[in-house]
Amino acid sequence: MSEVHIPVAALKGRGVSFRQPHRFESAARAAFDDGWSTLDAEQAEEHAAPATSVSWEDARSAITTNASPDIGFVHGLNPYRGCEHGCVYCYARPSHSYLNLSPGLDFETKLIAKRGFAEVLARELQRPSYEPSMVALGTVTDAYQPIERELRLTRAALDVLFRARHPVGIVTKGSGVERDIDLLAPLAGMGLAAVYVTLTTLDPKLARALEPRAAAPHRRLRTIRTLAEAGIPVGVSVSPQIPFLNEDMEQVLEAAREAGARRAFYQVIRLPWELAPIFRQWLLQHCPQRAGRVMARIQDMRGGRDYDSDFATRMKGSGPWAELLRQRFHKACARLGYATEREAMDLSRFQPAALSAQRELF
Repeated sequence: MSEVHIPVAALKGRGVSFRQPHRFESAARAAFDDGWSTLDAEQAEEHAAPATSVSWEDARSAITTNASPDIGFVHGLNPYRGCEHGCVYCYARPSHSYLNLSPGLDFETKLIAKRGFAEVLARELQRPSYEPSMVALGTVTDAYQPIERELRLTRAALDVLFRARHPVGIVTKGSGVERDIDLLAPLAGMGLAAVYVTLTTLDPKLARALEPRAAAPHRRLRTIRTLAEAGIPVGVSVSPQIPFLNEDMEQVLEAAREAGARRAFYQVIRLPWELAPIFRQWLLQHCPQRAGRVMARIQDMRGGRDYDSDFATRMKGSGPWAELLRQRFHKACARLGYATEREAMDLSRFQPAALSAQRELF
């Protein structure tokens, strides 16, 4: 007899409604303009979603290094583990397993902040062996998720980069990036900063289900406009592309271009490790009639599996469905005048000695 999956009730304001076991197991906030007028009211309801908890760990390192051939940067910064945005498709969810926490509900409710992150970053930038390159801020979890409003770890790290004249690229769904325009605009004026705003869909109902605590689509468009008007190079990420769900790629690109985005990129949904059952459960909850078709098309782009980690195809997929997405994206970008390469950064401005001079003031 085949196993029958019965979806559990969705939790308001959360991307996942259950604690997905991880592969190593044996067995309140100030109001903020994220574009959703209902978030605070929902938190106050009797059956509100589980509250977010934050624990601290001492930062042992700040800069991560990768050698993956399909990733266009070498250095990354991530002040937080876990992400309160709760995006159901987030490829970083399985990383919570290494903390003995669930990639499901724990990933978006049990967050970890890195104490001393900016200080460690400053020390690493001053090492004689350090060779500057564009550092990507928020590559695993969003550096402008809601807890950043209080903890300000991203702000502190960005201040270090500003003083050192170090190039930085940011990818975010959070409108909180606007707070740091005072640092980003002068960096951009020196050819040292660019921001990409992820805009998965313009459909607010779908966005609220896929990305429950990220800024609303219209709010992200306003963020693009605000950054562009401040002189900051801004692009749009239309990722991830999910067959039969966010089918408005061209409309998203048009809206972002009108708001001021000048660069664009996309990726196809990835479902590594525990993320596959999490996403399947979400499909059963939110669009059960399409669940089978969605998963079938995902598997068509992954060689018949839920996921294929091959560097050559993991970002874009393979097969006719992946090729169709590729053609749609590039045709839309050509029509709208988007650039698809990253913003060039001026590495010659790097001044690590400025960090030592700042410390001597105290």
